[in-house]
Amino acid sequence: MTPKVTNIVIDCADLDVMAAFWGGLLGMEETCREDDWLDLGPLGEGGPLLSFQLVPERKTIKNRLHLDLDVPDIHAAGERAAALGASPAGGPMGDPRYPFRVWRDPEGNEFCFTTLH
Repeated sequence: MTPKVTNIVIDCADLDVMAAFWGGLLGMEETCREDDWLDLGPLGEGGPLLSFQLVPERKTIKNRLHLDLDVPDIHAAGERAAALGASPAGGPMGDPRYPFRVWRDPEGNEFCFTTLH
């Protein structure tokens, strides 16, 4: 039997900040909230939930897992992400025809805007 991914979980220090940022960026609604847990989602039709779990420690090193978000224009997507509280982690990289750029959410978790099309 093959397992199904039901949640992608991000540890965080502030559920409200993360829900506002990721919900705003991805157009996702809150589907469940507990004292130390919050779900947004799903990610696409039948996809997993994007979940946030309160933890006592802050992020200190590079993520071992991150989201790649395909967009038509990494510059416009970056401006929108910055308005929601993200910060760039460097300039555009990769093939100039299909660039990508690394960003950090309000708690420092890395994610990328890509142009795979």
